[in-house]
Amino acid sequence: MATKTAKKYVYFFGSGKADGRGDMKDLLGGKGAGLAEMTNLKIPVPAGFTISTEACNEYFKNKKKYPQGMWEQVLANLKKIEKTMGMKFGDPINPLLVSVRSGAKFSMPGMMDTVLNLGLNETTISALIKKTKNERFAYDAYRRFITMFGSIVMGVDRQKFERAIEEMKSGKGVHLDTDLTATDLKNLANEFKLIYKNSTSETFPSDPYEQLKKAVNAVFGSWFGDRAIKYRKLNGIPENLGTACNVQTMVFGNMGENSGTGVGFTRDPSTGQHKFFAECLINAQGEDVVAGIRTPLHINELKKRLPKAYNELDRIYKKLERHYKDMLDIEFTVQEGKLYMLQTRVGKRTAASALRIAIDMVKEKMIDKKTAILRIDPQQLDQLLHPMIDPKAKINIIAKGLPASPGAAVGKVVFTANDAEKAAEKGEKVILVRTETSPEDIGGMHAAQGILTARGGMTSHAAVVARGMGKCCIAGCGAINISESQRIFTVNSFSIREGDYITLNGTTGEVILGEAPLMTPELTGDFGIFMKWVDEYRKIGVRTNADTPHDAAVARNFGAEGIGLCRTEHMFFDPERISAVREMILADDTEGRQAALAKLLPMQKGDFKEIFKVMKGLPVTIRLLDPPLHEFIPHTDEELKTLAHHLEVPFDKLKNRSKALHEFNPMLGHRGCRLGITYPEIYAMQAQAIMEAACELQKQKVRVIPEIMIPLVGHVNELKMMRELTIKVADEVQKKYKTKVAYTIGTMIELPRAAITADEIATQADFYSFGTNDLTQTTFGLSRDDAGRFLPFYVEKGILEDDPFITLDKGGTGLMMKIAIEKGRKVKKDLKMGICGEHGGDPRSVEFCHQIGLNYVSCSPYRVPLARLAAAQAALKEKMGGKDLSKSTV
Repeated sequence: MATKTAKKYVYFFGSGKADGRGDMKDLLGGKGAGLAEMTNLKIPVPAGFTISTEACNEYFKNKKKYPQGMWEQVLANLKKIEKTMGMKFGDPINPLLVSVRSGAKFSMPGMMDTVLNLGLNETTISALIKKTKNERFAYDAYRRFITMFGSIVMGVDRQKFERAIEEMKSGKGVHLDTDLTATDLKNLANEFKLIYKNSTSETFPSDPYEQLKKAVNAVFGSWFGDRAIKYRKLNGIPENLGTACNVQTMVFGNMGENSGTGVGFTRDPSTGQHKFFAECLINAQGEDVVAGIRTPLHINELKKRLPKAYNELDRIYKKLERHYKDMLDIEFTVQEGKLYMLQTRVGKRTAASALRIAIDMVKEKMIDKKTAILRIDPQQLDQLLHPMIDPKAKINIIAKGLPASPGAAVGKVVFTANDAEKAAEKGEKVILVRTETSPEDIGGMHAAQGILTARGGMTSHAAVVARGMGKCCIAGCGAINISESQRIFTVNSFSIREGDYITLNGTTGEVILGEAPLMTPELTGDFGIFMKWVDEYRKIGVRTNADTPHDAAVARNFGAEGIGLCRTEHMFFDPERISAVREMILADDTEGRQAALAKLLPMQKGDFKEIFKVMKGLPVTIRLLDPPLHEFIPHTDEELKTLAHHLEVPFDKLKNRSKALHEFNPMLGHRGCRLGITYPEIYAMQAQAIMEAACELQKQKVRVIPEIMIPLVGHVNELKMMRELTIKVADEVQKKYKTKVAYTIGTMIELPRAAITADEIATQADFYSFGTNDLTQTTFGLSRDDAGRFLPFYVEKGILEDDPFITLDKGGTGLMMKIAIEKGRKVKKDLKMGICGEHGGDPRSVEFCHQIGLNYVSCSPYRVPLARLAAAQAALKEKMGGKDLSKSTV
């Protein structure tokens, strides 16, 4: 009987041949796939193996037990490494040391765990000293290993190790780790073992295989660590992917002045400039660069000191970029003059950089326009729309650091990530100031407007994560001295306390005292070129939600093709108008209401004229009054008394009217077309204002395309009645002005009943606009204002994949939309349909709207470019049958 072959969980790479490939990111994670691909490209990579993401997922399913055959495969592949490298794991003469690193499908910088120098013990360290004739190097590696193993694998507070090293440096009167002698580091390693034992009640493990097993467990466990969970939530990464684990031969950048380590990008990740952007440290390990422990040197230092290794690096990074056809993030180590590549992956970049790289690569014929369009994340475009410091403003620059992530930010200083998150919850804008950020700071970095660090380089944790988030960041600002305990930082003669305002210019690296004025950037150059490409492929239209001429102008500059939602009630809250609105609400009869509405008519007409002028030649959908009347009246007795005095009406009358307007559930109450039916004079006034504005501009040769939208229709007869009223008013106005204006009358589909009777409603509608905010509320039967208390738990527990108010719920709300489209277009084949809820600016929702055949989406002005890009990507993906060509195989 044939024996069943064990499932393959471990994939070897080394000697120019790998079991895996670059397109196996699902199985090997990004790091493992990159190592496999580089090996197959005959690039020098230290031999190793990758334990698959499937093994990680099985480990958790089996209650933290390895799947059958996995550990045996680990041991077999360890033998392969030994054979390839000519060393043995745990050997007393020629010991093999390894690194153990996490590696998820998607890049998560610093979010999961790494252990270096694994395999060291009292026996192997003696062998390492004998082999390298470098006692200092050996004990430096040992103390680093104890620190990483203790903090990452066993949860020992890393600060205990850090304090011990600082105390030793202070006692010896030195400033740098590199100033400590071999004896110092040997004593430090012994002290670290005592810290380990006191913290864990266990002796530091000497068996390399026990070390390896515990490190693999820690890497798997880090997938569900707080840092990784928070990062996944912020970046929409599914938790069922798991992480791979990479075990790789150690190479050392800290073996003397002929060794070093570095991190680089094949192009500038901030600007996109076509030049090698890298930093290095001589006589150091990789963690020193990435963690920001030491401020790194420009890559030119490597060129000066180790020219042969630099030339090899120059050749390899160019080869990798040509192969992957994308900007890459690489890590390398030089051991005694020989270069080794430790990682390659698609590099994180700013939006400006992403655009420039995409455009340049098209010009270089490396990629085509379609690939360039698919490669830009729509959410990234938000970065380009962030404020910048007004160049005319007088500013007081107090320090300068490295411009790690562009843009500008103003806020109150806070010194901990926790304080940043608390302040953001209160709506306060803050700047997070840290000596250096760590992965635990991810929540505070997300909450802050900007980040300032005293240490670290352009490739430090703070820099990489901030760029990915689109946050303004200044790193390595060595002039500032931070006292977290006293909640203060000093620079020159300035003392900046917690709560004081500062401004960051992430583009120049300048730290500015106080609140500098910010302004919106102008979008030209690369942005304009790219958006022209986008519109070549986009099929669905993109409009904006705008209630003011300013918003309309901003949106038109961003490429909006009309207004999909103009909310008339927002105009009523103007201080000059609210009195007339309240007068109308308090009126006892139709005549009184009409008198108050007569005061509002010229104001509304003026609003519409200005918006029509800005949107000249483009459609403008104006929604008639939607919210319930009680929203225009204050609710406390004190406010009512003030209003009664102002309006010269008795307080009791006002209070009784307020009580009469009170509703138990206003969302489902007397609002929308229900107001127009009970108080037709309100809708009549608004229709008159729209048509008079349109007729007056038409006479001035300004082309106007008004679309009058009746909200909250649930029954065809509601729309029929309001349509008749609107046509009657429109006819009267056109007769008065002796001119004709082409206008349409439609409705919002925001109730389930409207969706399922869309064929009936279509007989009275010229267009539909899906109000997906309310349609989501009424489909789910929940209030958006209250759902925030429990919806996050629904997403966290996996009941819902996404918050349905952010990304359209395809199976419920989306199905309602499909029903309405199908039924409506059975009656009117070319019935125009769009969406005007917040979902119009969400990329995944835009893709869904494209798929179901909407004519346009409408979103807030600053999300118009995002929606245009998402629409183009949806069209391209559909053309390719769902295949996404945007991703390189890294």
